[in-house]
Amino acid sequence: MPPELAVAAFGLLSALSWGTGDFSGGIASRHSSSLAVVLWSQPIGGAIALVLAVAWGEHGLTASDLVWSVLAGLCGPTALVFFYRGLAVGRMGVVAPIAGVLGAGIPVVVGGLFQGVPAPAQLAGIGLALVSVLLVTRVGDQASGGHRGVPEALIAGLGFGAFFVLLGQVGEGVVFLPIVVVRIVACVVMVALVLAGRGAWRLARPSLVPVAIAGVLDLGGNLWYLLAAQQGRLDIAAVLSSLYPVVTIVLAAAFLRERIGRLQAVGILAALGAIVLIAAG
Repeated sequence: MPPELAVAAFGLLSALSWGTGDFSGGIASRHSSSLAVVLWSQPIGGAIALVLAVAWGEHGLTASDLVWSVLAGLCGPTALVFFYRGLAVGRMGVVAPIAGVLGAGIPVVVGGLFQGVPAPAQLAGIGLALVSVLLVTRVGDQASGGHRGVPEALIAGLGFGAFFVLLGQVGEGVVFLPIVVVRIVACVVMVALVLAGRGAWRLARPSLVPVAIAGVLDLGGNLWYLLAAQQGRLDIAAVLSSLYPVVTIVLAAAFLRERIGRLQAVGILAALGAIVLIAAG
């Protein structure tokens, strides 16, 4: 498969996996704390990744790959906590696009600095992304509930962007072991957060299945994204993977009957258009 086609395929598979996993994690966060959801979803994915690493015969990581994986493990779970919290207290159709646009924009900037200036279409996409964030935030302020979920979405987007950049630095030849390291670090971070804040760590019974689904699909998203980043440009891999809000929004509309206002729809469409522009460029 040509590298360009591989980046597109892996990136879109990552978006599908992450989008479905985020929807499931958001459902679980409506019955249990977001800390508990992330705490229990991380070891599920880590255990599966470890089994796959052994079955695939991966042996060890270079020092640099280990460092990148550890740093990604620090950013990823922190972003997930804020993201799931935002999905729980806000509207999925608002929280997901904000986090998605920021998560896509940061790798584009980093890719431009280290891999060359983005194409004009990508620059236009970045501008459209900023407008979309303003639109969605403005509508959220006017709608019932005010800014609920928006601050969490902004922090999550910054964390996702950093995660994209850091994990994308892992060299070719290894896929599963970096994810194992990410999951180990994530578990340590989550346990520390629960102990420090004396947060709720138990899962309510309705959250058990959604948490398991979220853990498996989050792992799939990580693996597909890493494969995409190893095949081509960091920014292209990131923006294609960042199409996951489309999946989340469709699932929210289908299963939760979320209604999207006119201006909200404009903001969401602008967010999706921004990601498409960045990828097309």
